[in-house]
Formats: sequence, structure tokens, C-alpha cells
Amino acid sequence: MKLFLTLMLIVVLPTAALCAQSGYIEVTAPGNRQLKLAVEIPHTQNDTAAATAAAKEMADVIAFDMNMSGIVNTDIKEPGPLAGGLMFGATDFAQWRAAGYDLLVRGECSLAGDNLTVEFRLYDILNNKMMTAKRYLGKNKDLRRFAHSFGDEILLQMTGERGPFTTHIAFISTQYGNKEVAIMDWDGHNLLPLTRNGSINLNPDFSPDGREIIFTSYKRGNPDLYKRALSNTIEIPLSRHRGLNITGTWSPDGTKIALSLSKDGNAEIYTISKDGSNPQRLTVSPSIEVSPVWSPDGSHIAFVSDRLGKPQIFVMDAKGGNVRRLTTTGAYNVNPRWSPKGDKIAYARMQGGGFQIYVINADGSGDTQLTTAGSNENPAWSPDGRFIAFSSKRGGPNMIYVMRADGGSQVRVSQGKGNATQPAWSSR
Repeated sequence: MKLFLTLMLIVVLPTAALCAQSGYIEVTAPGNRQLKLAVEIPHTQNDTAAATAAAKEMADVIAFDMNMSGIVNTDIKEPGPLAGGLMFGATDFAQWRAAGYDLLVRGECSLAGDNLTVEFRLYDILNNKMMTAKRYLGKNKDLRRFAHSFGDEILLQMTGERGPFTTHIAFISTQYGNKEVAIMDWDGHNLLPLTRNGSINLNPDFSPDGREIIFTSYKRGNPDLYKRALSNTIEIPLSRHRGLNITGTWSPDGTKIALSLSKDGNAEIYTISKDGSNPQRLTVSPSIEVSPVWSPDGSHIAFVSDRLGKPQIFVMDAKGGNVRRLTTTGAYNVNPRWSPKGDKIAYARMQGGGFQIYVINADGSGDTQLTTAGSNENPAWSPDGRFIAFSSKRGGPNMIYVMRADGGSQVRVSQGKGNATQPAWSSR
């Protein structure tokens, strides 16, 4: 079963490349209002129920992605006249301007059997120009990936940075009877189980290239650290020391893994090579030290320690020196995750009988609460730092939610039965 698909992305017109080279547009609109984007349901070359449904679903995907981004207000519109196809059809920008829109996505798709061809174009209505165009060739099952990919292109044109919409979230699911590692698209679709070992599996983390995950499993009775590629089902043991082998995370360059081991007594922070060899102890303390996470440049590690009596977030050099306390407010702070840009750390704080997600600057300033509803844990940043995934219990089982990095637009994305916890976000 291949999770990652190779897509053919073709720039249709040379003017699209020229638009991209000219720089991205300012993410502002006249009167300092939010930009408005119209996503026209793609025209279908073959008027069948399947093609119509595919076109509508792709428009829904793009609209969801862009509304979640927070930089545009997006509406879905029925397809207007398109004489001669996108290549030759003229676009009446005046009617879109009159309706108050700044940007427009138009598309055309053809579904022949199971073969899907899609073309999207992004227009700058205010300046009467096309910003980019892409064509995608594949199967009908690829339609959501095609739409997510164009959502990434829209963000690239608007902000200069590609979006995270074709990425994935791994998490722990009880839908399959036990705590198994599962994976889904960032918006919760295309759910797949990754482990089916019938045991307790915890704390997945993606390798920097997104091709492998590590996780802790009790499948042999002890909490041991395992690795597996997404392209096969072979679970390779990396760390099977007596006691805990938990909360493993990859280094940014993929050469090391930081984790918590209790092989010498209490839980301490270690690093191991990516093949499990060469364990190096970083902390020496009578307290419990868990949940190490690397800074994006690999120079520092944040972790959780109860050396002051209650769990708090600490930061140290990647070799274990210069330990400093990061969080100074709250009596119980856990689950640190460094932002991709290295300026912030998200974490969970216990308060009022549950947990809430906070972010704090890497220097310890700007401690800010993001969630208030229910109990929320295990924040995980999207690779561009625009979003945070987290697990939340809000009147039912734990589910995976996604919100913007400022706490806005908190949306449940996990589907199905059982609990969904401990999200990890893949690279692009």
C-alpha cells in the first residue's frame, strides 16, 4: 500500500511562471479588510454524476484549506460560462470585482473511467491577471490530493511560502481495538492504520523526510522504541533497554533520536543514532526527565522535568549543557513542541481539572493560552508553522483538532470511533 503518490504537476502557461517570479501579492485588501477568494466549482468535460461529484469535492477541499489559513475569506461558487475551455475562455473580472472578490480560482476536470485530469488557475481579480496555473493527472482517488496541492500553490503565491495541505498527521487511535498508530491527511480524510500489533503503541514521530516513523510499543511486554517505514509494515526495534524507552523524537538532520530511558534508574534524556546504537546520556538528575524535542536547527533540546517538584519545561544545549527553565507559570507543564521557525514552543498546562495548549517564546517570554474548551494536550506544529494539531476531549472521546497558530479556527479533523490522541505532523 503506497501512501505517498507521485503526482505530475505541470505549469500550463508560461505566464504562470512569470507571475510566480514577480513575487507574491500583499495579503491585504482595500480598506484594510480581509481578502475574499471565490472558488468556482470546476467545469466538467464529461457531464456525469461521478465527474460532478469530483468537481464539487475538490472545490470543498480548496475552500476548507483556504478558510483555515486565516488569510482569506473563501466562498464556493457555481461554475460560470466557459467558452472553449480554460485555455481559451475569457474571464469577466468585472463581475467578480462587483461582487467584492479579490481572488478567483477556476478549474476544469475530466473523468474518463477512473482517470482524472484537473486544471486549476488562480486569478488576481484586482489586477486582471492570472497568478498561477497547474494541471494534475492521476486517478479519481487522487482528487483530494490534487485540490490540497493547489491550496499549497495558492498560499505560495499569496505569502511566498507553500502551504502544508498535502501533509499528514500520525496519531494514536483506539478505533482498531487497541492503541494503534494511524495516519490521516491533515484534514482527517484517508485514514489508515499503520500498526496492527494488538498492543499499546504511543508517541509517534515522523522522520524529517516523512518516510519513517518511530513510536513506543508494549508488544513484547516492555515499552520499547520501534521504527518503521510508511512504505512497508516491518517494525524494527531501535531501543529495547530494560525499563522505559519512550517519547522519542528525530533530530532535524535525521541522524539521531532523543528519547527518555530508565535503564540506569530514573528516566533521563538520551540520544541514540538513527539505527539505535551509541546511546549518549544528556541529563543527570534524580528527577524524571521525559519528552525531549529538538529545536529546528538541532542546537537545543526542550524537555520535561520534575526536578523542581512539579513537571516544567526546560531547555538545554543539544549535548546536555546549559540547562535553563523555560516555563515559570503553572504548576504542571508538559508536551513541549518546538515551532518550525524556532521562535516558539507549544506545550500543555494543567489547569481547572484538565489541560490547555499554550505557546511561549523560546526565550521564555510571551506565554500565551490558545485553548479554553475541554481538555487539550500534545500540540504538534504543521511544517510551515501556520497550524497546530492537538488532541482534545470536548464532551466525548478524545479527538484530533487543528487550529491556527494564534488559536483561531479550532476544528475537529479526526473521524471514526474511539479515542484519537498524540498527533505528530509530517514534513512536506
